[in-house]
Amino acid sequence: MKKKEIPVTGMSCAACALSVEKTLSNSPGVKSASVNYANHVALLEWEEDVVSLEKLQEDVQSTGYDLMIEDILQEDLEKMQLEAYQKLKKKTIYAGILALPVFLIGMFWMHMPFGNYIMWALSTPVLLVLGRQFFIQAWKLAGNRQANMDTLVALSTGIAYIYSSFNTFFPEYLASKGLEVHVYFEAASVIIFFILLGKTLESGAKAGTGAALKKLMDLQPTDLIVLKDGKEISMKTSEVKKGEVILIKPGQKIPLDGKVLEGSSYVNESMLTGEPLPALKEKDTQVFAGTINSSGSFTFIAEQIGSDTFLAQIIQRVKAAQGSKAPIQKMVDKVAGIFVPVVLAIGIITFFIWGFSGIEDSWLRGMLALITVWVIACPCALGLATPTAIMAAMGKGAEMGILIKDAESLEKGKTIDTLILDKTGTITEGNPKVIDAIFGESWNETDASVVKAIESKSEHPLAKAISGYFEKSDPKINITDFQSETGKGVSAKSGNDLYRIGTMKWLSSFKVELTGPLQVQSNKALEEGAIVVFVAKNTELVAIFKIADPIKTTSIKAITELKQMGIAIHMLTGDQNKTAAWVAKETGIDHFKAEMLPQDKAAYLKNLQAQGKHVAMAGDGINDSEALSLADLSIAMGKGTDIAMEVAEVTLVHSDLSQIPKTLHLTKKTVSIIRQNLFWAFIYNIIGIPVAAGILYPTFGFLLNPMIAGAAMALSSVSVVTNSLRLRK
Repeated sequence: MKKKEIPVTGMSCAACALSVEKTLSNSPGVKSASVNYANHVALLEWEEDVVSLEKLQEDVQSTGYDLMIEDILQEDLEKMQLEAYQKLKKKTIYAGILALPVFLIGMFWMHMPFGNYIMWALSTPVLLVLGRQFFIQAWKLAGNRQANMDTLVALSTGIAYIYSSFNTFFPEYLASKGLEVHVYFEAASVIIFFILLGKTLESGAKAGTGAALKKLMDLQPTDLIVLKDGKEISMKTSEVKKGEVILIKPGQKIPLDGKVLEGSSYVNESMLTGEPLPALKEKDTQVFAGTINSSGSFTFIAEQIGSDTFLAQIIQRVKAAQGSKAPIQKMVDKVAGIFVPVVLAIGIITFFIWGFSGIEDSWLRGMLALITVWVIACPCALGLATPTAIMAAMGKGAEMGILIKDAESLEKGKTIDTLILDKTGTITEGNPKVIDAIFGESWNETDASVVKAIESKSEHPLAKAISGYFEKSDPKINITDFQSETGKGVSAKSGNDLYRIGTMKWLSSFKVELTGPLQVQSNKALEEGAIVVFVAKNTELVAIFKIADPIKTTSIKAITELKQMGIAIHMLTGDQNKTAAWVAKETGIDHFKAEMLPQDKAAYLKNLQAQGKHVAMAGDGINDSEALSLADLSIAMGKGTDIAMEVAEVTLVHSDLSQIPKTLHLTKKTVSIIRQNLFWAFIYNIIGIPVAAGILYPTFGFLLNPMIAGAAMALSSVSVVTNSLRLRK
């Protein structure tokens, strides 16, 4: 089974996308096919040993469309799309130039000498050259017993053109029957112009929805310098293989993921971490594609290339999300699938109702009403209502560091009323640090340097926190007789003094006593669930360190904002109850559970759902994966484990809880925009089709001109896309 995104060409409306989707879905060996009209991409999953891509391409080509099955670089695809847009733009301009005099003659100077012949000469290239795509596509679809917007356009403008041409060259036929000879070249040519204009504006607007994706792609440089046998060789990023050594100079973007071999520098990783301060990169530290080197120079070995880099995975997630369909979009696709046949039937019924009405020029009026119905009922606005909003929302989310896996997640976000948070790495930083230190009266700077030196030699997880606390102390002080006792502590000598760092129980065995202010502070820290490490110099207790996992600076504000949004916050952690209680108190969380196993978290979540709650879960570890998979909306921290990010529907690149309110606001706004788009698309057709059919004629004597219908159709599509683009703000 293989899964791949494949560009589709030749589509002009939502019904086109549905046609391609049906063709692919009905092909043997295809497990699933989803075609998105907004980005002209098919997400295809098929069995290679049952059907080949070439066979699927032939099937699609038989319906008048095409699959670009050959692998193509994103830059080349963008270039092709730009060329197609420029070509469409030129067609539109030429159609407008030719249609304008036809419009003026047909509306104001219809009795000028040779007026009909002039209009015929100008309209012919508009329809048969600039608008021939509609007729070609309609013919191919008819051969497969399908119909779409091109069918409506081809039939309406074709009938108007043929009727007008007949009246131009054989005017005596209708005149002999006592009927006035009308021509509708202006309607046919202006309709083609407006439809081309609508498509041009759509193409330009849709290109805007991919701006964020393009920004992400631009973060990765296309060229780099590889070191081979001591020589600097310029290469394309796409040509580099794993294990090759890459030279990074000051100011350059890092092209791939890897590990530093030689040199050091500060690297701006804000696009990945959200941290404004550059990170120091030296031997054996990781560097990531898209980050920016500062003033230093270094070499690194390429470990992840191509689609395996962290940046490439972000880009792929955004692309997959933009091509996904929301449940509401699936309903729209079904409507679009039956929309065109229904409109064709309405047009034909309208024609016969007018024809048998018995009024003057009844059949002529019936033909005009039929043309107008088929033109005004273009399903483009309906087809663009959902995918353009989703693309704009995904792009905006990516800009903010919020990666949304699929369109369905956007809809789920609107209903969330309960949020479960993991503690470590989600609310807190996930790294133990000394949050407070209390020193005895005899403590001095030499003691600080000795403690730093001892802890620098220790492999205990908390040793790094203590040595880091004394980062400004002298690192060169000499210590001797370093010893480590597992589960108890470490000891070493500095001159004639013996230092011990560890548990109070261990120190008590050497007659070290805990009294006075240090005892008070120690008891208080233990009550809050912090880890307390004691330092003794000979037999005197000289310091205690309060170590905890610090609460992220943005967590309290984010939780307050979420509560103001009416969302109930629950914290679940595997940590001890005292620690959980302290974190809950500091952050304002009312509901918490401690010492929770992975299955306990899952059971707690299911219990909330059984109460009718719509539950989101945010976590970063493997222990959160089961609960994440059960949540209505799952959110992973970008700095967490791969499995958490794989399971989650939303990944917060910066691992910042303040992005959750932004995510929920974005989902609500997106669903609101989609509903607005669908409302106007449906209302447009509900009102437009009866008016086009002539429902107002008996009462008001009003019959909609096909040319005005074409303009309204184009405007509806543009308004939907423009409304969707408001999400980018």
